[in-house]
Amino acid sequence: MSAEPIIYGLIFIGVLVLVEGLYLVAFGKSISLNSRVNRRLEMLNKAGGRREEVLEQLRKEMQQHMGARSIPLYSLLAEKAQKAAIAFTPQQLILIMAGLSVVAFIGLSVGTDTETPVRILLSVGIGIGAVYFWVSSKANKRLSMLEEQLPDAVELMVRSLRVGHPFSSAIQIVSKEVKDPLASEFGLISDEAAFGRDVGESLKDMAERLDMQDLRFLSVAVTIQQQSGGNLAEILAGLAKVIRARFRLFRRVKAITAEAKWSGKFLSAFPIVALIVINVTDPNYYDDVRDHAYFIPACIAVGLFLGANLIVMRILTNIKV
Repeated sequence: MSAEPIIYGLIFIGVLVLVEGLYLVAFGKSISLNSRVNRRLEMLNKAGGRREEVLEQLRKEMQQHMGARSIPLYSLLAEKAQKAAIAFTPQQLILIMAGLSVVAFIGLSVGTDTETPVRILLSVGIGIGAVYFWVSSKANKRLSMLEEQLPDAVELMVRSLRVGHPFSSAIQIVSKEVKDPLASEFGLISDEAAFGRDVGESLKDMAERLDMQDLRFLSVAVTIQQQSGGNLAEILAGLAKVIRARFRLFRRVKAITAEAKWSGKFLSAFPIVALIVINVTDPNYYDDVRDHAYFIPACIAVGLFLGANLIVMRILTNIKV
């Protein structure tokens, strides 16, 4: 029984751990979403309170990836990297992909007897795939935390407004009291407001950058209140209730559709896993039909059906809330 599939998996896990380690070494533990002190406050402490310098760095980190969509193939990664607020520059991420591909090639050369062209293709796939998987997981985790934090942040702003604070001060309070990732995002808005930018415009840019519907509701509510007046505290209190209700409904829909999603993934993955297991346990199993005229077309047809199964199940379970 061949150990090569296990080695492939271990190398993939190894490069994932390596890229996470590089990220923490390059930017410190504060870059982690589990840090107790939000990154903006730590950067302000290190910069001696120079808000303009910290603002410029954070804005660059949060906007640099969408500006690099013209780089070939990087456009597939740019949107998720922006949502994850990856501090690595696009050029650094590309270099990391190349470096991880070299590490994977060395690992494949030492641990397997695969032919050189195959090792090259596998190492490139592992290097690019590991970075994409890492960035995607960062983006999903960050957006999930933002969605959970937003109702509490809005309610904190409501309490601040009701005791007499202006809206800009309410945002500043949120940037200090809540944890990352929302703390740094609202801290960025607070700093921009301090330098004269309209708060509603900053909220709108943040909503578009993160592609969050709840943030769009918040930016619209603030903009309308600025233009027509009204009790902003009552508006935001109602908005907080709406966001919580949408969040509960989203979780309920996610729970209901989980079975269908995993069924689709299992049905698509099972033939591939079965094929790998059969080839590992009995490499000569398909020798009698491998040279048949319909073998390659049948494999292509099976692959297309498996892909179609994933797409159809994703469409059926993609319920907008």
